[in-house]
Amino acid sequence: MRVTIASRRSDLARIQAYQVGDALKSAHPQIDINYSFHESLGDRNQSDPLWQMPEKGVFTQDFRAGLLKGDFDLVVHSWKDLAIEADPETEIAATLPRADARDLLLVRADRWPDVERSGVMSILTSSPRRSYNLASFLREALPAKLRELNFINVRGNVPTRVRKLLELDVDGLVVAKAALDRLLAAKQKEFAATQSELRQALSQCRWMVLPLRENPSAPAQGALAIEIVRSRADLRELVAPLNCADTFAAVTHEREILRGYGGGCHQKIGASVLRRPFGEVTFLRGLTDSGQVLDDCSLSSSQPRPPKIAREQLWPLSPADADWFSRERIPLAELTTALWIAKADALPDDWCPGSAQIVWASGVQTWKRLAQRGVWVHGCAESLGEQEPQNIETLASSALQWLKLTHTAGYDEGTLPTLATYRLVPKNGYVELKGKSYFFWKSGSSFEHALSSNPWIKEMTHFCGPGNTQRILERNGVQPHIFLDHAQWLKEMSL
Repeated sequence: MRVTIASRRSDLARIQAYQVGDALKSAHPQIDINYSFHESLGDRNQSDPLWQMPEKGVFTQDFRAGLLKGDFDLVVHSWKDLAIEADPETEIAATLPRADARDLLLVRADRWPDVERSGVMSILTSSPRRSYNLASFLREALPAKLRELNFINVRGNVPTRVRKLLELDVDGLVVAKAALDRLLAAKQKEFAATQSELRQALSQCRWMVLPLRENPSAPAQGALAIEIVRSRADLRELVAPLNCADTFAAVTHEREILRGYGGGCHQKIGASVLRRPFGEVTFLRGLTDSGQVLDDCSLSSSQPRPPKIAREQLWPLSPADADWFSRERIPLAELTTALWIAKADALPDDWCPGSAQIVWASGVQTWKRLAQRGVWVHGCAESLGEQEPQNIETLASSALQWLKLTHTAGYDEGTLPTLATYRLVPKNGYVELKGKSYFFWKSGSSFEHALSSNPWIKEMTHFCGPGNTQRILERNGVQPHIFLDHAQWLKEMSL
């Protein structure tokens, strides 16, 4: 069987088409694949900002006529480029496993000292969503006191935008990380020149992988859409083995969220859905056309929730109620390995990671506290646990040797090598918890300290975030219910 796959002409679009073609070849070794590359309206019009262009599907609609005429059988799109409304004559029949949905900030290393000195920063982006959500986050996430942050429109494919970053009088650029990852990882020789140019540009930049919690992606960012004519049942059957059900479900949910607010790339709305064993996490942030501020992080749990109870039976009502430890520093020589930092206090005060040293935080709050100390943080685990992959080997161009900074009793399951930089010293030997039934634990150390003087709590109902606290409770024979944070738990579980 001969199949023609169409896509846009850019390097990235061709790489994505080749990925689908390779997957088809793997599923159907006897298939004969032909490629057909074309320009779209969005490629031809490089002057207008995307959000000002009135046409729907400016990068995708031009392929519809060729698909319906039979000029080609499949079209491979970046799914985020598709119009939010379903087409009556074509359908998305499959998608490959999703690439990294996060955005990437590149900052010119030669201009960073001026940003630190002046407090003024200019960033290239074509996205109202990015401009809106990053205006507040970057002021806390960058290790500089910004008094002015300017977002400047930019058009062009990823290599063009990176080129403009280095040529124009600007400090930074935001791009989809999936796009850069795919360009750098492509195996075909035809992309070698582009890869060399991008590697050279990266060597002149500092970078940050921006967290979905603060900067949710454009719906479907990082996912590929394989479009066919609805009447072609043979093609639907052909691509079925390629489909990643989790990616398809997450992307469909994200697009439904955007549709609920009117849809379109002009919207200042980001929506990202992560499917994990403990449930489906949804990050939603932005500003609607009507002026409604969106800022929500929610979890649809994979297990039933216990019933709500009276507030006085919940513990703790304030995170400060569990402040049971002081911290005793362990003197250590500074290391230059890649650092995974469980809490901001775990980075010794006299350690100053260098500009080339990778620093990864456990969550956004740890990130912000490190930034206040002048530390450049490259990304975080979104408070979902150290098991969340960093996915930065392509950016770093090599495998990284990680070291997790924690305390002497920190949980170690072998995922990351650990180094204890401090020890926890209990302030009081006994913890009074009588009359409480539901407990939320922010750390496994707090749970085990409470259990030592209150063994009865093991029979109560327990809650915590995903990650190592969950594993410590399970190690002690407790199966906790998972919430993303204490505030969400308190709101959802109290009468």
